[in-house]
Amino acid sequence: MAVTLERPDLSNVPAEVVAYIEALEAELEQPDVTADRDVPLEPSEPPTTINVVTMSAQGIAKRTPRHFYTRQRRGGMGVFGMDVAEGDPPKFLILADVEAWLTLITDKGRAFRVPVAELIEAPVAGRGKSLLERFPLLSDENVALVVGDPLPGQPGAYLALVTVRGQVRRIGSHLLGKNLQAGTILYNVAEGGPPAASAWTTGSDDLLIATRAGLAIRFAERLAPVRGCLGLRVDPSDTVVGVAAADTESGGAFMVSHEGKGTIRLFSGFSANKAPGSGGKTLMKVDQLVGASAVREQDDVFIVSRLGKIIRFAAAEVPAKEGVVQGVNCMALRADECVALAISPGI
Repeated sequence: MAVTLERPDLSNVPAEVVAYIEALEAELEQPDVTADRDVPLEPSEPPTTINVVTMSAQGIAKRTPRHFYTRQRRGGMGVFGMDVAEGDPPKFLILADVEAWLTLITDKGRAFRVPVAELIEAPVAGRGKSLLERFPLLSDENVALVVGDPLPGQPGAYLALVTVRGQVRRIGSHLLGKNLQAGTILYNVAEGGPPAASAWTTGSDDLLIATRAGLAIRFAERLAPVRGCLGLRVDPSDTVVGVAAADTESGGAFMVSHEGKGTIRLFSGFSANKAPGSGGKTLMKVDQLVGASAVREQDDVFIVSRLGKIIRFAAAEVPAKEGVVQGVNCMALRADECVALAISPGI
């Protein structure tokens, strides 16, 4: 019996089924960027000093040189990049040079510095060691954010720090050097809550702050005073999950949902507010956004899942959009979900 390819009448179909069908149709209309031979599958990079750092919620951390993670096609399953313990999934994913430092910022607003070289170097699927036992954390204190020093090609004049409630402040890089005293209080967490996201900036970028519900605001970072201010008005049921910094003429932000769907939202398609502090506009159609970070076409994207799988693929494989979309498949997941992302400068 011949099968018709015409779209049937959906007027009597439940709304949720229609929405699902429309989402599938939108996915089929996406360009087949995986067939683009201009995007090489393998990174073809020699041994590098840049490391992929993974850390669990309880502070189990390791580092693995970046070149051991080969580039896959967007939508692949990735490889086991961290031997996780039950009940302690990965929480942080950072790209950092072995000669650089990491800054750990706690939910009390305190900062601690540690050399990347002092983290245990382990194979791709290796197990890490506790990093927190060396720091005098309080009994009710936990690491909320891990920041790597700027990589080559990345800006590094200021660190834009955003809290879960949308408070933003810029911290000069000279205040976060290796001479930072352990336990230094960076800000009062009573004003906006614990830190949720950060991005290195040039001092003249635009900031795009995104929430778990897929809402965001964009404004010039110079509008945020040094003492800090409200960057985004966040609903009590929502929370900030990412901040991206890019120049006003070009660039975009890569973002991914917990279901593994991602997109690049061009700054040119997301108008800037004249001042920080207002409510967000829809950035991406998503149930739960994991994070957002500035990206360029020549960069690579790293994503880690709750089960410890890590995928690396070229950012050029993700269609860049000016409008609101649901995203394309970036990581195949089975009884799993994405928990963090990191951008690696193009090699």
